Amino acid sequence: MKASHECHVLQRHYEQCRLKAYADPASPLAVALRLGLPTAGLSGAPWTIGWGHTGPDVHDGLVWTQEQADAAHVADTERFERDVTFLLGGISIPQCQFDALVCFAYNVGSDIDADNVAEGLGDSTLLKKVLAGDFQGAHAEFFKWDRARGVRMWGLTKRRTAEAGLFAGMSAKSAIALGDRAPRPTEEATCS
Repeated sequence: MKASHECHVLQRHYEQCRLKAYADPASPLAVALRLGLPTAGLSGAPWTIGWGHTGPDVHDGLVWTQEQADAAHVADTERFERDVTFLLGGISIPQCQFDALVCFAYNVGSDIDADNVAEGLGDSTLLKKVLAGDFQGAHAEFFKWDRARGVRMWGLTKRRTAEAGLFAGMSAKSAIALGDRAPRPTEEATCS
């Protein structure tokens, strides 16, 4: 399967394009910067650029053109389409659910490895419920992934709400509106 237009709309809304590499919002460096604390020696990893692109090629000071960002977005989305297709193991799901899983994996990772630790979609209860045909249970699992380094982040709460809406069959526009209405978590990091 390929991600639909709805998937791309939701991804681009939440990723937003930044042409200068930036520190992960939950990294020690980003937290210190927000709080006005000293930053010497603090890590910003994983660094991100473009439409949410991360990897060993991304570092502090990296600058891209719009064309580089767009090309990486296409390549990254295609990789996550392949990963989600592999993780589904041949089962057929509706386009809206595939789109939501691609958006989710694009943000948290595919987690295709040998361990059973849920570091992304691959070992998640979300995927296990999809594979078992428990789509209502899978829908509820999106909301458990709104933390970065153990701290709830409102931006992730909004994104997971929108992904769950897309999974349930909403248009990207309606899912984004639903996400924007998600209540702010009671305990969260100092950023959204």
